[in-house]
Amino acid sequence: MELDEKIIGTHNGTFHCDEALAVYLLRLTKAYAGAGLKRTRDPATLDTCTIVVDVGGVYDEGKQRFDHHQRGFTEIFGNGFTTKLSSAGLVYKHFGQEIIANTISTTPEDPKVNTLWLKLYKEFIEAIDAIDNGISQYSADIASKYRIRTDVSARVGFLNPAWNESFDSQTVDGLFSEASALVGDEFVSRLKYYANAWLPARDLVAAGLKARTNVDPSGKIILFEQFAPWKEHLFELETDLSIAASEQPIYVLYPDETGGQWRIQAVPASPESFESRKALPEVWRGLRDEDLSKASGVDGCVFVHASGFIGGNKTKEGALKLAKLALTM
Repeated sequence: MELDEKIIGTHNGTFHCDEALAVYLLRLTKAYAGAGLKRTRDPATLDTCTIVVDVGGVYDEGKQRFDHHQRGFTEIFGNGFTTKLSSAGLVYKHFGQEIIANTISTTPEDPKVNTLWLKLYKEFIEAIDAIDNGISQYSADIASKYRIRTDVSARVGFLNPAWNESFDSQTVDGLFSEASALVGDEFVSRLKYYANAWLPARDLVAAGLKARTNVDPSGKIILFEQFAPWKEHLFELETDLSIAASEQPIYVLYPDETGGQWRIQAVPASPESFESRKALPEVWRGLRDEDLSKASGVDGCVFVHASGFIGGNKTKEGALKLAKLALTM
């Protein structure tokens, strides 16, 4: 080993998703890009490593030791998350913002880095932490109706040799490399999606929320000039901006995916709810085309769903008229 070569240490034998991801993530940092890897449980060998994850019984950032198995370990990600960390979560907590900045070619100080750091923990890392620490997704009194064994932790686990296959160190180390690439590539793919698609949609929703009084003085109608997923962002932004219930939007207008028509959609009562804050008027529900135009007095109508959660018009102006009328009914 050259004097300046960085070495990542982790345990040998059966591998798990958390250290497979931890090793991959470390190689996305400037300090450990191109670092070598030693898989061992020998303390003397681990002491020769630059950084150690998931083995060694020590959590000490200053010493670059990131294990979570020792008695008394209670570290969590914070920021509203309470799941105990695995080695993946530990590495992500300390290096995640740099990793995100490096991957999307910006600086750690860029505000969107923190947004993505929290989002990736919620949507990708936390489940790996929980599974590795044996934390059930459901309370004990709720019985699961079926099993899911296609999550990334399970797929990494299945890369280990079966009990009746060769378990020599060279074979297992090669499979560990496959596992690290599998979960690491999936992390990067998810990060790029959130950076390149999810975050721009959030910016669009934030802009529409800010400009809603220009659409209607009541502030109850948001208008988007292009289609984008908006529900998740709207609820999060309402919370972040402390928008009172009395000031929250009721209807959202947007062009459909083809751009040929416009939609008016009632905002759900909650993110997962099938109930609306204010469904479209009952007298419009289930009507289509001319029947709906006559009932509403608005030309160009296409439909209103039987439940009143969504409707359509041929033009933006028509959809806006429907929304303004619905507010008064």
